[in-house]
Amino acid sequence: MDPLVLGIESTCDETGIALVRGRELLHDTVASSMEEHARFGGIVPEVASRAHLESFVPTLNSTLAAAGHSLEEIDAVAVASGPGLVGSLTVGVAGAKALALALDKPLYAVNHVVGHAAVDELVHGEFPSRFLALIVSGGHSSLLLVDDIATSVTELGHTLDDAAGEAFDKVGRLLGLPYPGGPHVDALAREGDPAAIAFPRGLSKPHDMVEHAYDFSFSGLKTAVARWLEQCEIDGRAVPKEDVAASFAAAVTDVLVTKTLRAAENHHVDTVVIGGGFSANSQLRDAALMRGQEAGLTVRIPPLRFCTDNGAMIAALGSAVARSGVEPSGLHFGVDSAMPLREVTV
Repeated sequence: MDPLVLGIESTCDETGIALVRGRELLHDTVASSMEEHARFGGIVPEVASRAHLESFVPTLNSTLAAAGHSLEEIDAVAVASGPGLVGSLTVGVAGAKALALALDKPLYAVNHVVGHAAVDELVHGEFPSRFLALIVSGGHSSLLLVDDIATSVTELGHTLDDAAGEAFDKVGRLLGLPYPGGPHVDALAREGDPAAIAFPRGLSKPHDMVEHAYDFSFSGLKTAVARWLEQCEIDGRAVPKEDVAASFAAAVTDVLVTKTLRAAENHHVDTVVIGGGFSANSQLRDAALMRGQEAGLTVRIPPLRFCTDNGAMIAALGSAVARSGVEPSGLHFGVDSAMPLREVTV
């Protein structure tokens, strides 16, 4: 029987704890402190850390009760040790170490970003022998070549400045939308014309594709939106917020999907997994599925509940690592706010 793995996620503002056996999710619980950050217009690390401290034990107990298991039945503990906010990571890692030590169970320190890809295995089943993973969130826009989700992940490209989700939040602020801006921009974009404004596609010109074929840049796009809005104010024109949102979202989506399809063709893979908080974006999901199908690719995107940070993604990656026979991390590792993506486990 596959081991029963407890997964702990605390990289930012969600405290997520889940139980997974093999590729089956038994239960996951998420406690978010998002409302506490909204009045500041962004994540406040100290507030997030305190929220994790308050939520850890209740979230753990809720997951165990809903899954019908006790702590003594757990076979292994997995925890996100990076990348993320140092204070938030520390709460989760400290809790995971305490549990592993008290229960005398193996502990796996795993990569939060890789977990965003791993969670899809709980939904769509076993991964193929090789696939691409596009991970897009508030802090990360990364393109990964995965030969084994537990042992072999190669980073093909990443964001050079603003990540996709971060750019959405900033444009949401420019448009006067509530925090977090991403979902509000997405909703507004569904009412607008994506071809109304010709916003730039970052790092997509021929000379960019030589050195940055799989890298992303959205800072210039954000600036282009700001300048367009400023010009509206100078000209005394009303701002067509729906068209701005739709055109901006189309520019982000176009770059993400185009570079992913190019990577799939160049690396001869036929499956793409998309994960991370920004994978909840409706334009990205629609474009990736449509253009992927046209290119003969299988595109796997988990349901919305698994897009944002959650314990299921860490438990799924921990389960994959345990099944692969990787040595446990022990108790002497620290948190790593800039954990490289080539490191699946510590």
